[in-house]
This record gives sequence, structure tokens and C-alpha cells, in this order.
Amino acid sequence: MAEESGRRERKRRQLVDHLADTAWALFQDRGYDAVTMEAIADAADVAKGTLYKHFAAKEALLRHRFHRDLAEALPQLQAELALLPTAAARLRAFFQRSAAWSRQRRTYLGPYLRFHLQEAGTEGQTGGRSGLDHVLAGIITFGQQTGEFRRDIDPALAAYYLVFFHLGVLLRWLDQPQGDLTFEYRVMLDLFVQGLEHRP
Repeated sequence: MAEESGRRERKRRQLVDHLADTAWALFQDRGYDAVTMEAIADAADVAKGTLYKHFAAKEALLRHRFHRDLAEALPQLQAELALLPTAAARLRAFFQRSAAWSRQRRTYLGPYLRFHLQEAGTEGQTGGRSGLDHVLAGIITFGQQTGEFRRDIDPALAAYYLVFFHLGVLLRWLDQPQGDLTFEYRVMLDLFVQGLEHRP
């Protein structure tokens, strides 16, 4: 029974990955706005009902692709961050990489973020979280363990705040075509880290 359940889950994951990859290829080839859900179903060679069963909108396909990208990059990223001596340095390095990733996907971030914010509070029911909060909470916990950050704040709560600071920076950057995302992250982190720093 468990083996059968595992097989079904593998097939489901293969299908949703196929759908998301097909959509991504179409977005890059035709432009995001020009691609319809019907075109994605046709290119993926599935019925429209099958596509809608797993993804209610194009933005959900973006979410799946972006969250999978993060999950795949995470082991190497965490290994690289672990080489840095302080939590502040790890946060800055993380957001430097985030800025580079975001610049490459700027065209798609607006639809993705609007969809993400509309689903705030219902993610557990509708499609899952990116895992960003867990990554940031781990870095903050490290800072608390080393005495760099104050310990009277729950690291999960601090990470929750930081996720939304991060979203605010992205939304501001998307609204300002000439903005410097790396600089915006630096300013945001300076404010955040100063609030967390341990003071004797």
C-alpha cells in the first residue's frame, strides 16, 4: 500500500514538473502575457481539466517553478553560507544571490508576487510555501547561538518579518525600473540587523 502511494506521488510530481516546465518554456518563447492556460495544456499534451486540476492559474505554475528552483539550489547555497563567520554576513550573501536571481526573472516577479500576496494566509491549503522563512530562521538562530543577535525574539517570528521586508523591497524595485535591487536589500538588511543585534 505504501509502495503504491509512493508511486502515485512520484507520478504526480513528474506531471506537475512537466506542466510547470512546459509553461516556463512558453513564457520565455512567447512572453508571459501572450500565453494562455489552453496553450500550456496543448503544449504539455494534457487535457485542460488535468492542467486546472493541479494549477488554477498561470501564476501557480510560476510559483511551482520558482519554489522548485529554490529547493534545488538550497543545499549548495546553505553550504556556501555556512562558510561565512557571522549571521549578518550570511544574510547579506543570501540577499545578494536573491538580487541576482530576481534580476534574471524580473518579467515574471510581478505576477508571481501578486498571486503570492493574494494567497497569504491560505498557502497551506492552496499550494505551499517557498521555504524562504525556514532558511532565514536558520540564519537568525545561528546569530542567536553565537551571541551576535539578541535571544528575546523568536527566530521564526523574526524570519516572518524579514520575509515581508524582502517582499516590500521587491515590490518597490518592480515599481522603479531604474532601481538598484542590491542597494535596496543592503538598506533593508542594515535596518533589520541593527534591530536584532545583541547589545550588552
